[in-house]
Amino acid sequence: MNEYDFNGNGKIDDDEREIMLEDRRRKMEDADAKRDVQRRLVVACTAGMLLYPLAIFLAVLAGLERAAELITDIASVYVIGASGVVAAYFGFNAMESKNVASTDRSAH
Repeated sequence: MNEYDFNGNGKIDDDEREIMLEDRRRKMEDADAKRDVQRRLVVACTAGMLLYPLAIFLAVLAGLERAAELITDIASVYVIGASGVVAAYFGFNAMESKNVASTDRSAH
């Protein structure tokens, strides 16, 4: 039985078809929004990793030696965390692409 055949008559009526199309549209919009958020997170992490040395340099230029030391002390933890986010993003995207490709091949 089809999950959208609510009245159980064995076919998709016009009302059920509208519900099915709306459900599919919302799932696509949700997937798009999820990808956008993931992309923004990866960009923020990458930008942070690239700008981190600049923050240390600016702290030294401003005469904030103690602040520069503190920022340097936590740099390794931040870079490892941000690198993990970026690596996970690319890893899961690669796995998803591989799964979609293998599913597409079996359908033909």
